[in-house]
Amino acid sequence: MGRGPPVVTPPRTEAAADGRVARTLRAAPVPAALVVLVALSGVVLGRVYADPLLTRLMAGAALGSVLVSVAARRLPSWLVAPLSVAALTGWTLLSLRLAATHAALPGGLGEVATDAARNAIPRLLTAMIPVEPAPDTVLVPVVAAWLAGLTAAEVALRAGRVLLGYLPPALLYAGALYVVGPNADPAIGPTVLFAAVAAAGLATSGRRDGPAPDPVAGLNPAVRAAVRLRLTAASAAGLAVVVALAALLAPVVAAQVDERPVDPRRYVEPPRVESLDENPLIRISGWALNPDQRLLDVRTSGGAAGDGSPRIRLAVLSDYDGVTWRVGATYRNAGRILPAAEPAPNAATDEVRQEITVGDLTGRLLPAVPTPREVTGARVAYDPATGTLIRPEGLAPGLRYEVSSVRERPDVNLLPTANVPAGDGVARVLRVADGAPEPLRRLATQLAESNGAPYARADAIATFLAEHYRVTADAPSGHAYPNLAFFLFGPRNGGGQRGTSEQFAAAFAVLGRLAGLPTRVVVGFEPKGDGPVRAADAYAWPEVMFDGVGWVPFDPMPRPDSEPRPVEEDFRPQPEDPPPSEVPAPTEEPSATPPAAAPAPGRNEGGLGTPMLVGGGVGGLLLVVGAALAALVAMRRRLTRSRLDAGDPGSRVAGAWRELTDALRLAGHPVGPDLAAAEVAERARRTLAEARAARSSPDAGRPDPAGTTASGYPADPAGTTASGYPADPAGTALDGRTADRALSTPIGGAADHADVTELAGLVNQVAFAPGSVDPAQAGRAAAVAAGYVAALRAARSRWGRLRWAVHPGPLRWRR
Repeated sequence: MGRGPPVVTPPRTEAAADGRVARTLRAAPVPAALVVLVALSGVVLGRVYADPLLTRLMAGAALGSVLVSVAARRLPSWLVAPLSVAALTGWTLLSLRLAATHAALPGGLGEVATDAARNAIPRLLTAMIPVEPAPDTVLVPVVAAWLAGLTAAEVALRAGRVLLGYLPPALLYAGALYVVGPNADPAIGPTVLFAAVAAAGLATSGRRDGPAPDPVAGLNPAVRAAVRLRLTAASAAGLAVVVALAALLAPVVAAQVDERPVDPRRYVEPPRVESLDENPLIRISGWALNPDQRLLDVRTSGGAAGDGSPRIRLAVLSDYDGVTWRVGATYRNAGRILPAAEPAPNAATDEVRQEITVGDLTGRLLPAVPTPREVTGARVAYDPATGTLIRPEGLAPGLRYEVSSVRERPDVNLLPTANVPAGDGVARVLRVADGAPEPLRRLATQLAESNGAPYARADAIATFLAEHYRVTADAPSGHAYPNLAFFLFGPRNGGGQRGTSEQFAAAFAVLGRLAGLPTRVVVGFEPKGDGPVRAADAYAWPEVMFDGVGWVPFDPMPRPDSEPRPVEEDFRPQPEDPPPSEVPAPTEEPSATPPAAAPAPGRNEGGLGTPMLVGGGVGGLLLVVGAALAALVAMRRRLTRSRLDAGDPGSRVAGAWRELTDALRLAGHPVGPDLAAAEVAERARRTLAEARAARSSPDAGRPDPAGTTASGYPADPAGTTASGYPADPAGTALDGRTADRALSTPIGGAADHADVTELAGLVNQVAFAPGSVDPAQAGRAAAVAAGYVAALRAARSRWGRLRWAVHPGPLRWRR
């Protein structure tokens, strides 16, 4: 028999390859879905960034992390993490280099990476919106995207738990929404796409080739029926749970649709100026004594022809409390491009570009021509309200940066008829601190009455200061109310009526506010041209805001070589008009400036004798001490007001409790954190009782001719002592034996103090039931705390009460 033809078997390699391709295609949707889900977080977060660089970097991180996991799926699981971290390091360094180049930041990659790693989170949450992609603002999102992709791929692909693998991208997406907060429009499109991609990935991951096996096949009918019943019951129970959760959560979710998202930036403190820069006005006198100190080197280009070198602004001071002018700015980390503000109407603008090299200038305030629009060579924080800059890391000799500014030049033709704004928007720059000396008020009133229009008032103040006062480099620093009163009205031969630009600018601003003008003080430099800017170029000037014009600078400085007129020639209290039938008797009015004695031969006419120098030194020392004590008192009062009046009711109750515990500490009876609120209240009652008992005496209560009780407390006409404690019908103050009764008496009527136990109860309520305290209870807590503090202070000696008022402890004790 012959053999038949040989049977040819097709190669198996082709079929196997086709099977692998089919399996790869079936497995591809899940990794693709993970990449899209992680990248969508970059889309959401990129809404608050200035350009799409961050979105691209996060998309690259998503793709790289998932691809590394897919490529290493056949390797042991413990090898995947090191491989992915190595790839993450490379992608992160590349991202930082791209971001640094985009932001034009100087320095090598190592320096940039170190700085970004140290400051990434605070700078991201304090950056000005729109955020410029920089190393410190892209580091955290890129690393988070990579880690989310790695975790999701390992759980979904290696462990086969696709739904659980969606958790990291979902958390990253929620975090991006939270960081954006209310600073962008709702992310409706990305959210819908996120849900659609997630559903598609789940659907494809559950699909199998061929019919699904029957789980009850092969079982006898009785067991099959039981299993089917159990499966049906489980499905029904699951469906019921889903429906119940939907019914419960749907109203909650729907209620949040119109809610404004929480801004996490409010929980992070933005960069602040140092104490050196909080009031740069006091540096004017020091610079005046060292006129050759080289602070900056400047090279200018641009600007209008013939305008000369523009003024360089260092700081804007808008807040004055009667003691000092302060920088009231809120600085946010900014990129190279700064947000542009609308220029003032009818103002001409020109662009000024400067290259500035820092010399001996210290602090954080960064000089620039107003108003800066682009800064390269230095990382900055910016306050849009004042248009000023700081460098959070501080200035250093040799720092070089370039700044491009848009300088506004108001239309001076509009000023004579321009009005000044009013209302809450300018209340800050109209506020006059309490305690303004009466001569300042009279001078402001005199200048305002003679000049009705706002610009005429401002010009009159500037002219008055320029014509009556002298500029001297050795004038003492200070611009509190006493300093300004001495500058304006002090005897000319005793150091008064002379000062630096500090006193001229501060006096103009205070007189302007007293005359109804919104004013502020600006500190900066007036360079003579390109080249070094020295300490002699430091300068302070006032500005006034006008409707339709904006902030307008004024120059109250006297003209060179001008001889000032005595203040007494143009300012003195005006006598009241006498009745027509009467002729006022002539009175000899003392001269504010005593006649100068004839100078001795060979003696300098302008010299001062030793007694005058000693007296001036003692007077200056007393002024400094008085200003320091006044500053402490003002700061203590502001702390108390912020504790008792600012914030939500819970914060006010907590502030009232801190007032009470600080009072106990000032009285020498501090309380530790181990005591309960009720125990602290009991100690407070005993402390006040002991203090009042120590102050009592056998003849306490008998008023002396001055109207005070023997214990030292003055009685008012209502029958109460100056400390607020009610006097009994005999006119005696409550002694220590009745202090407990006074403390347990509610506020109102003749009593003055509530039981401090009530305050302790409110504190416990705030601690254990946050949000349950209403404003009325907060006001009650503030009244109780204020009354107790006043009583405990009044029970001390006169020296003890004075020391209590100026003790700096509450300002530095940890709160």
